[in-house]
Parts: sequence; structure tokens; C-alpha cells
Amino acid sequence: MADRSNVVVVGAQWGDEAKGKLVDYLALNATMVVRYGGGNNAGHTVTANGIEYKFHLIPAGILNPDTVCIVSDGVVVDPGVMLKEINGLVARGVSVANLRLSSSAHVILPYHRMLDDLQEAKRGAGKIGTTGRGIGPAYADKAARIGIRLGEFVDPSRFEPRLRAVVAEKNEVFKVYGAEPINADEILAEYSVYASALKPFVADTSLLVYNAASAGTGVIFEGAQGTLLDIDLGTYPFVTSSHPIAGGACIGTGIGPTLIDSVIGVAKGYTTRVGSGVFPTELLDERGDYIRERGHEYGTTTGRPRRCGWLDSVILRYAVRINGLTALSLGHLDVLTGMESVQIGVAYTDADGNLVKDMPADLVNRPEFTPVYETLAGWCEDVSGARTLEELPENAHAYIRRVEELSGVPVVSVSVGPGREQTILVEDRMQSVLQRRPR
Repeated sequence: MADRSNVVVVGAQWGDEAKGKLVDYLALNATMVVRYGGGNNAGHTVTANGIEYKFHLIPAGILNPDTVCIVSDGVVVDPGVMLKEINGLVARGVSVANLRLSSSAHVILPYHRMLDDLQEAKRGAGKIGTTGRGIGPAYADKAARIGIRLGEFVDPSRFEPRLRAVVAEKNEVFKVYGAEPINADEILAEYSVYASALKPFVADTSLLVYNAASAGTGVIFEGAQGTLLDIDLGTYPFVTSSHPIAGGACIGTGIGPTLIDSVIGVAKGYTTRVGSGVFPTELLDERGDYIRERGHEYGTTTGRPRRCGWLDSVILRYAVRINGLTALSLGHLDVLTGMESVQIGVAYTDADGNLVKDMPADLVNRPEFTPVYETLAGWCEDVSGARTLEELPENAHAYIRRVEELSGVPVVSVSVGPGREQTILVEDRMQSVLQRRPR
């Protein structure tokens, strides 16, 4: 399998774009899939052979037994959730022999989840809308250099003293919130069991990823969340605590950018987001409800209903720019079936009527922005059985072409349903993406 490219798969919106489905497909021709950021606040749903799988930490490539799956150092790992996910896959006959966890990945512990809830409650009306999984506090400890990494976690002689020191510090914080202290002995008793079970999977994954990426056998870097949730370049403060953008693939794995061959952005044919924050093209009417129900737009991790709206090409162009996208994978096209017309946000107008075509850094503070829409004809034909672009209704095909024109990058695949077989490939374009660059 020589001369396979190293591809970053990144969400081009606010997450939940069905990146897992594309990763599952690409994994069939790759030797490795690497999850490079986030925690179990993410959720990837993959349907293979009629069976639905939900992943929160383990890369979607695990369904291919020949693919090594890496949870890298940029991820924060909840040991209980990881073990539950491993055991769930094994119970369904899925091998996890090829799973490796970075010894440098940070561990989420009970005090992180407690702090997440306390901090969110204290924000009151200004809630960010976190999942309450302890992700932000775990990354905060990482930045403060008091976090516990998996390599320490699975070593009893190192884990216990580190845990006791951090618990003593956290209990001082809990006093400020008026919360009950936590017990280090109780955490140690529960989490030592997790540590023993996870120890065989822990490895120096940075070297594994580098060797695979250098060999040209194909590495897929699996993003979690989406571009607009990036801690630096997203709609701050309503963002996650890591780097979902393509650059995060280097930060979170230990490989250099010269080893990346291409970046595929995954976008829905419309837009969704979970939690609070700006959403210019949100639909607060029956059309938004229609999209939510047809698209089953409820969070994989939390079950929360997602906010739904028209495709926003302003944020799509922003995603192209900051990720260096070489291609787009357009999903959920079947959800738009049955609508007489569909719209795409092509720009915004400000309070003075000025046209804004590029996303401003302070979009979150510009509630006066009004989307400018372009209306296209809809389609009523069932597209779920289409396997080529030519089999799509002309109006659906025209919609795809317009997305390409507005984003400035080619569409290499179109999803018309959740199944593996419901992915339409633009073969020549996809092969170009999967071809390794000369070095």
C-alpha cells in the first residue's frame, strides 16, 4: 500500500458534520487512523453493514481490523468512558487489538467533571453549553502543568502521589464554590481498576504515527468537533477547549505539517450547532424543525436537540481558509429532500447595510448581522439510492455545484444517507486527494 496520502478530516462547521462516516470509508485504504484532539464530548456515528456504532473516543477506523487506531496526545481521555467503549466493541465482535493510547494524553478525573458543572452553573445566563464531561477543566490542568497523563495513570507508583497532590489542591478550589471535598482514596480505588485494564493499550504513539506517515502507507487524522469550535479561531467563548482545525493534527500527534498531503473538510448540506453562541442562518420555524427531524439532529454524546439552519457559505469559506482545505465532503443531502426551495447564506449585512462576505473575528459580538440568502430550487425525489452524481435530481446536482462555487474547493464525496454504501464518490477528484505528494 505504498504512496498513500496522509489526510486530515476536519469539520467545516460547528461539529456534528458526520466526519466519522468519511473516516470509516477512508480507513479502508489506510494503515492508520489517528484521533488528534478533544475528548468524549465528541461523538461519531458510523453505520456499517446495517449496524450502527457510536464512538466518543476511539477512532472510527476501528471497524477495519487492518487499521491501527491511535488516540493521540492531543486527546483528553476519560478512563471509564474509554473502557466502556472498548468493552462495548468487544461485546459486538469488533477487535480492539490495533488500538493504541498515547502515554502523553491527559486523563479526565472526577474532579474535572465536578468543576465543569460548578463553573457552568456559575455562568448563569451566560452558559457556554458544555457537555459537562470535564473536558475544559482537564485541558486547563494541562496548560497549568498539573494534569495527569496516561503514562503516569497506568503506573501505580506514580499515579497515587500525583493524584493525592492534585486532589488536595482541587479541594481548596471546591471550598470557594461551597462544594463538598472529594476523597482521593475513593478515586484511587475506582480508577486503579481502569488503569490496570487500559495499561496494555498505552504506547509512545508519536513515534508510531511518524513512522506510518513517513512510510507513505496512508494515515487519516480524525478531527473531533468543528472549525468554528476551535479554542483560538472559533466563535469564542462558545467553543471547545482544543484545536479541531487541521493544524491540530500536528499539535496533537507530534508530526510536522510537511507530512500532511491533503485536508478534507466535512460539511452538511445545511448548518447545525449545539449549545449557545452565534448562528446567523439559524431557522427558528417549521423549516428548522423539518431539518432536525429528517436529519435526526440530536447529539450523539448528549442527546440534546441541535439548532438547525441553512448552509452558511461565509463560515464555509472561513473553514477553507484556516484549514487549507483541498476538498469538501458534503453530507446529509437526503435531509433536504422534500423542500420546495433551499437557501444558502452567501454574505451578511451589518446595521448600516454594508455587505460582509468574509467572516469577522468578532462575529460572536455582532448580533446585528443579517444573512444574505441565495435561493435555489429544491427537489422532492428520493436521493438515498443514488450512487453517482448523475443519478441525483438536477436541482440537487445544481446545489452541489453552487456549494463548490461559493466555497472555492471541489466536492469529492456526497452523502445521501447514513450507510457506507450511501456515499457518492467523485472518483477522479477523490483519487487526486488520496495520492501522496512527491517528497
